[in-house]
Amino acid sequence: MSKPRVGVQLIVFGERVQKDLPGVVKAVGEAGYDGMEIGMPADAQQVERFRSAVEGTGVAVMGAHSGFAQWDDPLVVAQRIKAVKALGGRFVITSGRFRSLEEYRQAARVMNEVGRSCQGEGVVFCYHNHAWEFEVMEDTKPIHLIAGETDPALVRLCPDVYWVDVGGEQPAEFISRYQKRCPTSHFKDGLGGEQYAEFRELGRGKMDLPAAMKAALACSPEWIVVEQDRSALEAGESCRISREYLRTLGV
Repeated sequence: MSKPRVGVQLIVFGERVQKDLPGVVKAVGEAGYDGMEIGMPADAQQVERFRSAVEGTGVAVMGAHSGFAQWDDPLVVAQRIKAVKALGGRFVITSGRFRSLEEYRQAARVMNEVGRSCQGEGVVFCYHNHAWEFEVMEDTKPIHLIAGETDPALVRLCPDVYWVDVGGEQPAEFISRYQKRCPTSHFKDGLGGEQYAEFRELGRGKMDLPAAMKAALACSPEWIVVEQDRSALEAGESCRISREYLRTLGV
């Protein structure tokens, strides 16, 4: 089984992504990452900005993430797919929060259509969970409704192991349940429970990351992505610590 490539979500760099993108890319490479997951570029100018920043660095763009707004607009979908492909990315990632099961069902229908468009263009569409999809609505957890109402061939999952845990399920069990749908996962650590907003570098929180990684690797993923919403440390140092921890897990 080949090892996945390892990336980092740029959210931990905050405003520096806008102010010093070349410096961010350099820090990602120096911390030992193969690539990065970015926010979805809004236009061709932003695509060129990212393309110029990574050119010649050896740091890949694995994909881009966007909230759920406008995925029902075919022109927007085409623009987002084009942006990811222009940067050499493989993954188009979304997340959302909805007020009812019917809204989740409607979102699932949209996701199937987006997934079909992505499949036709050779990229992979993934849904990224937060903790709220695990809150019971009418005896149903929305995350499992999403999985059940979407076509596994068109809509994959990008499990965020920390939010699965905060949501009340075991990340390893969740990933194993949807093993054939998890080509990438987000690895995140923190204090959990009522202190869920206290994020930590990998290995410095309360997550059972070895068990989650064992399950993730059983999916033969293309990428494992570190995501830390914020850190008390300098972002590059935070990334380095998390990367070193992943090496202890064989990644």
